[in-house]
Amino acid sequence: MFRWILIGTGSGILVLLVAFVAFLMWPVAGYSGIPEGVSSERFDIAVRGAALISAGGCLSCHWDDEQGGKPFAGGKPIKTSYGTVYSSNITPDKETGIGNWTDEDFVAAFKHGRRPDGSNLYPAFPYTAYARLSIEEILAIKAYLFAVVKPVRAANMAAEVDFPYGWRPMLTAWKFLAIDETPLPADPGKGPAYLRGQQLVEVLGRCASCHTPTDWLGLPDRSMLLAGTADGPGGVPVPNITVDENTGIGRWSMQELFFYFRNGIKPNYERAKEPMASVINHSLKPMSNADLLAIVAYIKEQPAISNKVTASAVTPERPEGASPPSSVVPLSPPPGSPGG
Repeated sequence: MFRWILIGTGSGILVLLVAFVAFLMWPVAGYSGIPEGVSSERFDIAVRGAALISAGGCLSCHWDDEQGGKPFAGGKPIKTSYGTVYSSNITPDKETGIGNWTDEDFVAAFKHGRRPDGSNLYPAFPYTAYARLSIEEILAIKAYLFAVVKPVRAANMAAEVDFPYGWRPMLTAWKFLAIDETPLPADPGKGPAYLRGQQLVEVLGRCASCHTPTDWLGLPDRSMLLAGTADGPGGVPVPNITVDENTGIGRWSMQELFFYFRNGIKPNYERAKEPMASVINHSLKPMSNADLLAIVAYIKEQPAISNKVTASAVTPERPEGASPPSSVVPLSPPPGSPGG
């Protein structure tokens, strides 16, 4: 009798294991749920897509300019804790780019981290943040890429990812924990500038994705929002950008923070280094003053967290006798922000 119990238990476990593996490997392509009338085949939304691409810093990843690559053609190495992946070609080239992607394919990549064949994308593409974008925003990005960007024939490079992380089906279960499509909750006590800053910092601009430590599952530790991490993109330490005066940017004024985002120069006159330099050049510099001020307002409103990462990245002192950097715009608080 005992032997049959063992056999039955073992068989049950085996069935569950097979079912789980099948679940991980089952290809699910496309995205169902695009509202009627919403399409990337509208040139009017391509203009909005241009602003979204700029704010999202797409070129900072999808352009290997140091090696002579073409804009949006990918190939830039992105070092992670699990190996090196290479950004993909997102030009509308039909053979090596995304020229054959449907609207459903494109939305699925942003909201579910899936390729058109149903396989999982590595989270170096930050779909865990982009999942909160609206379908209209996502398709505006596609409209711009297809209407304006020239096709570039550039084959995608295979990722160099350590086992077992290189087995894409493993990501299926992880994504259930990591992806949340729910729009960010709107705090009724905050003005529109603060809410815009929240959207840019936590979703589109992904500041929080880099400047927030993660747990052993690779999920953000919300209790340490924007507090920096020693293990940032490419293994580069990412500084604490909370308003803590000793380990963060608490001694930076709004003007100094705005000036840094616009020009890449810190209050101590150091220049931004990579990867932040690319973010400034491709994302923050082209941004409108209103959006940049919204980011500043949101960051300045977050609680101070003591977390020392790299002293040089947060040192607020200026050379003796030097004047602080001044902004190109008057920095009264933007409308709708605290004090505005």
